[in-house]
Amino acid sequence: MSRHSRLQKQVLGLYRELLRAARGKPGAEARVRAEFREHARLPRTDVLRIEYLYRRGRRQLEQLRDSHTTALGIFGPGPPPHSDPEPQPEAGTKEP
Repeated sequence: MSRHSRLQKQVLGLYRELLRAARGKPGAEARVRAEFREHARLPRTDVLRIEYLYRRGRRQLEQLRDSHTTALGIFGPGPPPHSDPEPQPEAGTKEP
């Protein structure tokens, strides 16, 4: 088996730190695992994307370590946008 690159070691270290910080915070540990699982298939050559995700993970780690953080929320798709039932006529025009 090949040795891990420096970036791979950093990502694995971040994963361990996030799991430790997530202990005792409802939903956090599952969220950390899901995030990493979702991005696990990124090609090693996609260094820009990996570095972006690494920086994002570092910011999330700081939030998890904050004593005021009690849980992680999950943002998903919201309800469909409100649409007007009927378009309003333009000013100065007559309706038939």
